[in-house]
Order: sequence, then C-alpha cells, then structure tokens
Amino acid sequence: MRREIIAGSAVAVLLLTAGCGIADKPASKANAVQPAGAGKQLGAYGSDGGSGYGSANGSGYGEGSGAAPAGGAGQSGPAGKLQVREIPALGSGVADGEGFTLYRFDKDTAKPPKSNCEGDCAKAWPVVPADEASAGAGIDAALLGSVTRADGSKQLTVGGWPVYRYAKDTKAGDALGEGVGGTWHVLGPDGKPAGAGKAPGMQGQAMEKEGGAKEEAKSAVSVRQNPQLGNILQNAEGWTLYRFDKDSAWPMKIGCVDSCTDTWKPAEPVDASQVSGIDAKLVGSVKRPDGTEQLTIDCWPVYTFTGDKAPGEANGQGKQGLWWAVTDKGKKAKAAG
Repeated sequence: MRREIIAGSAVAVLLLTAGCGIADKPASKANAVQPAGAGKQLGAYGSDGGSGYGSANGSGYGEGSGAAPAGGAGQSGPAGKLQVREIPALGSGVADGEGFTLYRFDKDTAKPPKSNCEGDCAKAWPVVPADEASAGAGIDAALLGSVTRADGSKQLTVGGWPVYRYAKDTKAGDALGEGVGGTWHVLGPDGKPAGAGKAPGMQGQAMEKEGGAKEEAKSAVSVRQNPQLGNILQNAEGWTLYRFDKDSAWPMKIGCVDSCTDTWKPAEPVDASQVSGIDAKLVGSVKRPDGTEQLTIDCWPVYTFTGDKAPGEANGQGKQGLWWAVTDKGKKAKAAG
C-alpha cells in the first residue's frame, strides 16, 4: 500500500474532510486531491471504450495537456449561423454552422457576462468568436451578444453566457463535453444548459414549472429500495449514485478523470441537511483535480452513470467489477444471494 501511494512522479497531497481524517473542517474547502495513480495510465475502467481515466496529464478541464483542438479549423473558426440540434438524452442543444456542439461553463457568469476559462482551459474548450455569428431557426437573435476577453478578443455569448466548443468533439453532432467536471454543459437555445433539470448530476436544483414558478427540490440524497441490491442511494432526480474501486477513501484519491467522466458524472456536493435516510455524518465533498467539488459518501467520491436511461435504474452496478451502487450505510451494494 505504501509503495502504491508514493509510486510515480507525483505524490498526492491530501487534506481530508471531517470523518476522513481531519475533524471540524468545512467539507467544501478541506479536500485537495490528485488523480489516483498520478503518473500512470489506467485502463478503460467502467466505460464502453476509451482510455486514460487516470492520466496525470489532464488539464483539469476535460482535455489533455493543452492539445490542439481535434476538430481543426471547425473548432476555432467563426460560428456562422447557429442551429438547434437534438442531443440524445438531453434534448435541444445549440450547434455552430458546421454542426459542432456548443457549450457553456458554470464558472462563467452571465450578468455581467464574464469568461473564467483562460490558458489551458481555453485550449481544451476553444472560444467561439462573436464575429460572423447569427441566429438560425429556433434561436432568438436577441439572446446573441459578446464579451471582451482578457486578450481583447470578442467571444460569443448566448443569454449572456460565453460560448465554447470542445476539443474532443471530432465531428459534427459529437457532445462529449456534456457534464465534464460537473461544470460544462451543452448550451440550450435559451442560454441555459440543455435539458436542465433532466440529466444525471443535476441534483438538488429547483425545477422550473411552466410559467416560471419553481417547485421545491426533493432531498438531494435519499434512499431507494432496490429488489436486488436493497437500500441504495439516489440523487434528487432519482439517479443511482455509484462509487469506484479505483478511487480511494483513505487516503482520499480520485481515479475517474478525463474521459472517464464522459460516462461517470461526478455528483455535485450537497448540504448535509438535504439528505434523508442516511446519517448526515457520512456526507461530505472533495475537490477534484480540475478544482470542482464532488459529493462524497463515507469519504468515497460518488457518481451517476450515463448508462442509466431513467431514474431508478442501476445499470452501472458491477461494471467491470469496479463500479458499485452505494448503500444507505455508505458501503458497496451487493446483489442478494
């Protein structure tokens, strides 16, 4: 175990939450982790393909170490006439004139418009220029605008939100950036995340009803009875929560990074007062390598699974012998018998 911790060119420096090694520290600020197995390349654990889940080369923004955009000129050129395209499992999203999916970043702001994606981030998420952008069918031209970036260039905004492409989208129609780091989302025609309130990982948010009124969110984490697995945890929208054997609770390390998060979405942290059916002392959070916060249960980072197509499903249980639903005691769920 000791050799595993110190192996490689990087050593994870860990500050742990209350119940995970240091008491009386706010969970949202107490943790700092590096990918488990930093300096190594892990296999394609828990996905339908792909690799590099544990690569230490990630920029923290969902792409490698500043690689040139994979889509070539289409990734960095003018947006052209924006169009609305249907994104599987999300609904209507915005694409540029060549069909490349467009994104927004939760750490930006819309009022006033401001981009917080610079340097390596902007290499992984190419900025969409404001020049030569126009609204196509289904997009309100009044929502289009621009924001001046630190280098003086003009970036396209929709509904006030700065707009980006994703370097890993190699062809029109790709939407691999959805949910990366829990902060990047396909841009909806109204400037909001496409499918807001519907996709896994959007727990704890109030849902807008028709007419603009908001309904109160359900418990951010609650317990569901599964016939095969017993009492397992789910988020506010009913998506099953999972833990990953390549992560670690002590010392706390994260093994699901980069392309892994295309399949397994880091669950957003919640307030312990918003949980039901589980001891609030088991609930915490950890800071991921990209700086975002992730929910932890009994010190284990937890995720939702894109292979679950409807709330209540648990299709991720036992994937590759590494992914497990989480019980109401914070342990790995095991099938009865």
